Amino acid sequence: MKARVFVTLKSGVLDPQGKAIHHALEGLGFSGVNDVRAGKLIELDLADGTSHADIEDMCRKLLANTVIENFRIERLENA
Repeated sequence: MKARVFVTLKSGVLDPQGKAIHHALEGLGFSGVNDVRAGKLIELDLADGTSHADIEDMCRKLLANTVIENFRIERLENA
């Protein structure tokens, strides 16, 4: 079983990488981008039967800094 964990900064937390991407997009002539928030994608290859609670525990203990980041888990049952 595979799972994807999407980690993003909470709203209100300064996102310098997102600002840099936004600035670069404007520099390349792309208009209409109001804001950019950058994050990270972590793909996990897990043993069958790994529970959602176990994945959440991994996120809270290592994969995300829950003080400043949110996370979302996407399970890929047949991947």
